[in-house]
Amino acid sequence: MTLSLKTSTAVGLALSLLSAPAFAGMDEARAFLDSEIGDQSALTREEQEAEMQWFIDAAQPYAGMDIRVVSETIATHEYESKVLAPAFTAITGIEITHDLIGEGDVVEKLQTQMQSGQNIYDAYVNDSDLIGTHWRYQQVRNLTDWMAGEGADVTSPGLDLDDFIGTEFTTAPDGKLYQLPTQQFANLYWFRYDWFNDEKNKADFKEAYGYDLGVPVNWSAYEDIAEFFTGRDLSHLGVDDEVYGNMDYGKKDPSLGWRYTDAWMSMAGMSDVGEPNGLPVDEWGIRVNEKSQPVGACVDRGGATNGPAAVYAIEKAIDWLQNYSPPAAQGMTFSEAGPIPAQGNVAQQMFWYTAFTAASVKPDLPVMNEDGTPKWRMAPSPHGAYWEEGMKVGYQDVGSWTLMKSTPVDRAQAAWLYAQFVTSKTVDVKKSHVGLTFVRDSSINHESFTERAPKLGGLVEFYRSPARTQWSPTGTNVPDYPKLAQLWWQNIGDAMSGAKTAQEALDSLCSDMESVMERLERAGIQGDIGPVMNEEQDPEYWLSQPGAPKPKLANEDEEPITVSYDELIASWK
Repeated sequence: MTLSLKTSTAVGLALSLLSAPAFAGMDEARAFLDSEIGDQSALTREEQEAEMQWFIDAAQPYAGMDIRVVSETIATHEYESKVLAPAFTAITGIEITHDLIGEGDVVEKLQTQMQSGQNIYDAYVNDSDLIGTHWRYQQVRNLTDWMAGEGADVTSPGLDLDDFIGTEFTTAPDGKLYQLPTQQFANLYWFRYDWFNDEKNKADFKEAYGYDLGVPVNWSAYEDIAEFFTGRDLSHLGVDDEVYGNMDYGKKDPSLGWRYTDAWMSMAGMSDVGEPNGLPVDEWGIRVNEKSQPVGACVDRGGATNGPAAVYAIEKAIDWLQNYSPPAAQGMTFSEAGPIPAQGNVAQQMFWYTAFTAASVKPDLPVMNEDGTPKWRMAPSPHGAYWEEGMKVGYQDVGSWTLMKSTPVDRAQAAWLYAQFVTSKTVDVKKSHVGLTFVRDSSINHESFTERAPKLGGLVEFYRSPARTQWSPTGTNVPDYPKLAQLWWQNIGDAMSGAKTAQEALDSLCSDMESVMERLERAGIQGDIGPVMNEEQDPEYWLSQPGAPKPKLANEDEEPITVSYDELIASWK
């Protein structure tokens, strides 16, 4: 079966299926296409109906089954649950219950199913951050073998894997695809384009700092801009509230861990060169050997989690949070902090998830112009003093469909049909307009997004640019994401609260990570791709080697660099 669908194949498929006898679900499919999809699709209407006919035919053996799937609660998945799931049920006769729960709860349910073998859900949308876990434990179906075997009859000829932009993140070192992306968003730099282009602000900044106000390329420039705007009088722009030059969050909460694994340390320059992730040391500071086996996280085993670059990263975040952010930010979680920039008194944010775009372009917000265009823009994130060319510079969240081996075959087959339906070319453009979390190249380049781009603050330009490849999820160096991720927020929370210094907190973190990896090594449950820990050595041995872990720089304050946003966007075109 050919999964990459070319135009000629699409036309042939459309003609052959449209000439086949009509099935009961076609009326429902046409009603769905009329009311919900319209012209917001990468396919022609003829091709849409052909794709729907394929789903109707393939679903017949499973009609009447009750299938349960789960994802975290974000706008994209709300659309899947509230709109696409009922449509799929009406069209195919497969009853879908699409539960929406917190991200941490999704991982907990997945972990429970892995440990117990009990089929809790028939399919999960979980982040591709677990790719190293799935590959090593081998408790999920690798989709490459599934689509050629038990899932062959329920794998759409129009799936077109080549059209997905995130499959490199869901492919393990064995070359197998383990998860199918269904939503994807990046963390980027966010700033008030109108404030940055104000003549008084530009002149005052140039006089104070000696260079032009613009998009910061490095952390030194970001810090200058944060200092400049914090407490600044912007009454000449009609801003009467207290203004801040930075936004972040610092509460000791699971979301604090995401802040650093996703991927603050890579932005600082802690890891090695490599895309999609640093090798042999990744953005968690975990070193692997030539067989992709984790060998350490602390500097004395060749890791970088407690190295000078990591300490620099944490200290900068704490400094900016305390000095340039709203006071309440220190007690906020990820979800609480997310809407704050759109309230109108924040100049910039280093670490802003594009998933907040939809909520930040509502017409009644103080960051929106009357013509529906935003007063803000998003741009590539600035990087820290330890960063070097060829390294990733940020994170992409890739929520992906995952089939557990503990799920009975027929239930997995029915769930796989639903997973393909909600990512199909028929529906993906419309779904992308709702959630703004792109997974298909054909959706990103659809003419409707060319028209909408001016109202999305640079989102479309970013995803159409070559820059997007420098943003990636957690990679395969992490052997057990659920066990290791929880250690980050607990330890870094101690640094954020002042209970420990950054160095002390990171020493504790890497030690805790190595304890988990040592237990995995002793248990041997991940076979010959599980951890094999290095012997401890004098840290200076590793710090003197090329790459990560990197020795402390004599001067961590680089020469600040900014670029014009408009010139940056023009360069992508």
